[in-house]
Amino acid sequence: MSSSALTRKPRAVRPPRRLDGLRAQFYGNNSLVLITFGLFLAIYIASAIFYRDKNFGSLNSFFDMLNSNPGLIVVAAGMTMVMISGGIDISVGGQIAMYCMMFAFFLERRHVDVPTMIAFVLLTGVVFGLVQGVLVSYFNIQPFIVTLAGMFFARGMTAMISPQTIDITNRDFMKLATFKFTFSFGGYSNAAGVYQRPFLYLSVVLALIAVFAVYAMMTWTRFGRSIYAVGGSEQSALLMGINVKRVKLGVYTLNGLLTAFGGFLFCLFSTGGAVDKAQGFEIQAIASSVIGGAMLTGGVGNILGSFIGVLVQTLITKIINFNGTLANGWSSIVLAAIMSVFIILQSVFAALRARRR
Repeated sequence: MSSSALTRKPRAVRPPRRLDGLRAQFYGNNSLVLITFGLFLAIYIASAIFYRDKNFGSLNSFFDMLNSNPGLIVVAAGMTMVMISGGIDISVGGQIAMYCMMFAFFLERRHVDVPTMIAFVLLTGVVFGLVQGVLVSYFNIQPFIVTLAGMFFARGMTAMISPQTIDITNRDFMKLATFKFTFSFGGYSNAAGVYQRPFLYLSVVLALIAVFAVYAMMTWTRFGRSIYAVGGSEQSALLMGINVKRVKLGVYTLNGLLTAFGGFLFCLFSTGGAVDKAQGFEIQAIASSVIGGAMLTGGVGNILGSFIGVLVQTLITKIINFNGTLANGWSSIVLAAIMSVFIILQSVFAALRARRR
């Protein structure tokens, strides 16, 4: 062997470039979230410019989108968690109706105090989710079938509690429903010269806290990482020593708690119970999750993305209402188009991830 070969310096290993890290992030769980956020910003800014004479871009207008959807914000976060695990839950709309009716009936007809009712509804949600989780994880029944049965059960129980609409007038409950945080900045003066201060209802603040808590759990805890692993591949999760059945059970139980909490917030907004409450709510939650980047095949999603997905849905409806000349059906048509685009993007990103492997 020549002396030059012996003295040749080893080839330096190229350090990872910043671009490689950005690519990894782009193809990871944050890719579709970034696209969703960019879409929301583009539509919101364009609408604020187009409807500037109606104060569309004011902080009041933005807070209105949050004030009208506290329940959906929480339920969509729970739905995203379930979809990341590879499951689905179409019972949430029926559960919301049942919890609202429970609040209305027991507060108005049985005069139960508000704290007791909140605890009772949350406990009911945990039990509901636990039962569905046992059927999905230990009996290996398809989540769609289990939650379809759950939807029928919840709707039936709502009618059993009371077939009539019940309005909530309980003083303590209404204090919670109307309590708001008012801001001294970001408002505008109306035609009468009165300054309109922006505000957030208590229900919205509670919803945002719940979303951040779920995001923290999914991002920084072992259980959250296990949910991603189970949704990505159950076989791989088993090889890593993850108890797949226990993780699934925990996901549906926690989702039951979140749905019950979302039902409480929804009831604070609607202040009443009725058999037909929250019709199509499960579709809105699934749509928010998909638009926010959750893949229907599991393993990919972001809790904050579901929050942005709720904002996108609300923004579309708000634009239709501000226009004043378009039928309400256009909001569903536009939402369907956006969902189709994101489903296509999911397929594209899944193919790109497969090629990078």
